Amino acid sequence: MQLIVHEHPVGRAATNYIARADLAPFGLDGQAEQLWLKAVNDGSYEVACIPFSTYGIALGDTVLLNDDDYVSEVVGTSQHRTLRLLFTPDLPASDLQLAAGRIKTEITAAGLLSEWNGERFVAVDVPPNAEPSELFAVMEAAVNAGHAFWEWANAMPFASSS
Repeated sequence: MQLIVHEHPVGRAATNYIARADLAPFGLDGQAEQLWLKAVNDGSYEVACIPFSTYGIALGDTVLLNDDDYVSEVVGTSQHRTLRLLFTPDLPASDLQLAAGRIKTEITAAGLLSEWNGERFVAVDVPPNAEPSELFAVMEAAVNAGHAFWEWANAMPFASSS
């Protein structure tokens, strides 16, 4: 099984719990995403990272786990959204560095949280009432130039294979 991991989760704490989300329901057979969670007193967990590949889950959402420590259900939403962007593999390193730098600058200017998976993939947390129009414009320019693809993680609801 290929595991997608979070090297620097935004909600990393000494008491985090790590579980997995099966990505097969989203067309990624044989893959799972490692999610960082914070235990809630009622047996549920709050998502403490920005999902890279799991649909229907965002930072701060509350989830339940099955006996195998896989996310089985979303039981509460934080109203946050996850915006993801992937740069194309054929984008030259110098262009990638420039484009990624612009996106990082706009993420910081908007006061948003983000996690990078390598140099070509970023997941951005967009909390309720955030209006990161400059970030959207920079990302849209990269997409329109054919240098990237983007999507909202809530484009599909969460689904569990169990």
